[in-house]
Amino acid sequence: MKNDIKKISVSKEKIEEILTKLGAQITKDYEGREPMFIGLLKGCNPFMVDLLKHVDLYCTLDYMDVSSYAGMKSTGNVRINHDLSTNVEGKDIIVVDDILDTGRTLNAVVQLLKARGAKSVSLCVLLDKPEGRVAPIEANYVGDLVPNEFVVGYGLDYNEKYRNLPYIGVLKEEVYSK
Repeated sequence: MKNDIKKISVSKEKIEEILTKLGAQITKDYEGREPMFIGLLKGCNPFMVDLLKHVDLYCTLDYMDVSSYAGMKSTGNVRINHDLSTNVEGKDIIVVDDILDTGRTLNAVVQLLKARGAKSVSLCVLLDKPEGRVAPIEANYVGDLVPNEFVVGYGLDYNEKYRNLPYIGVLKEEVYSK
């Protein structure tokens, strides 16, 4: 598995720095409120679990399984495979995802949550890939910027593999061009 990685883009140590920084900023920004964190499965899992350890607030959490990718390409169609089990009306929401790339998925989720009556909706992403953006959306909390390369690890996958790497790596082209 590790032999499929061309280079490490974001190290374990850098991820820990990101978690500390984002957790402190969210804690400060939401002081006196109880935000609901909504993780977008499956990619958010390691990031969201570790991020919440750095957030010093009362909060709740829920998950959505939302998809717009097949392999390494965005299909342009956003599907909700599993919806929330909680009502978001009147709540401050922080949507957590692994990467903001095309923006289609996150844009659709934000619009849905607003339509359901969320008081506010913020986005927190581990990685932002601005070169891939096609939807008009920006994250409020960004861990790191990445160039337009195919990255995996720490929740990010290629065909459901590599999520368990403890760092973010650039996948070798020969792996996904087969």
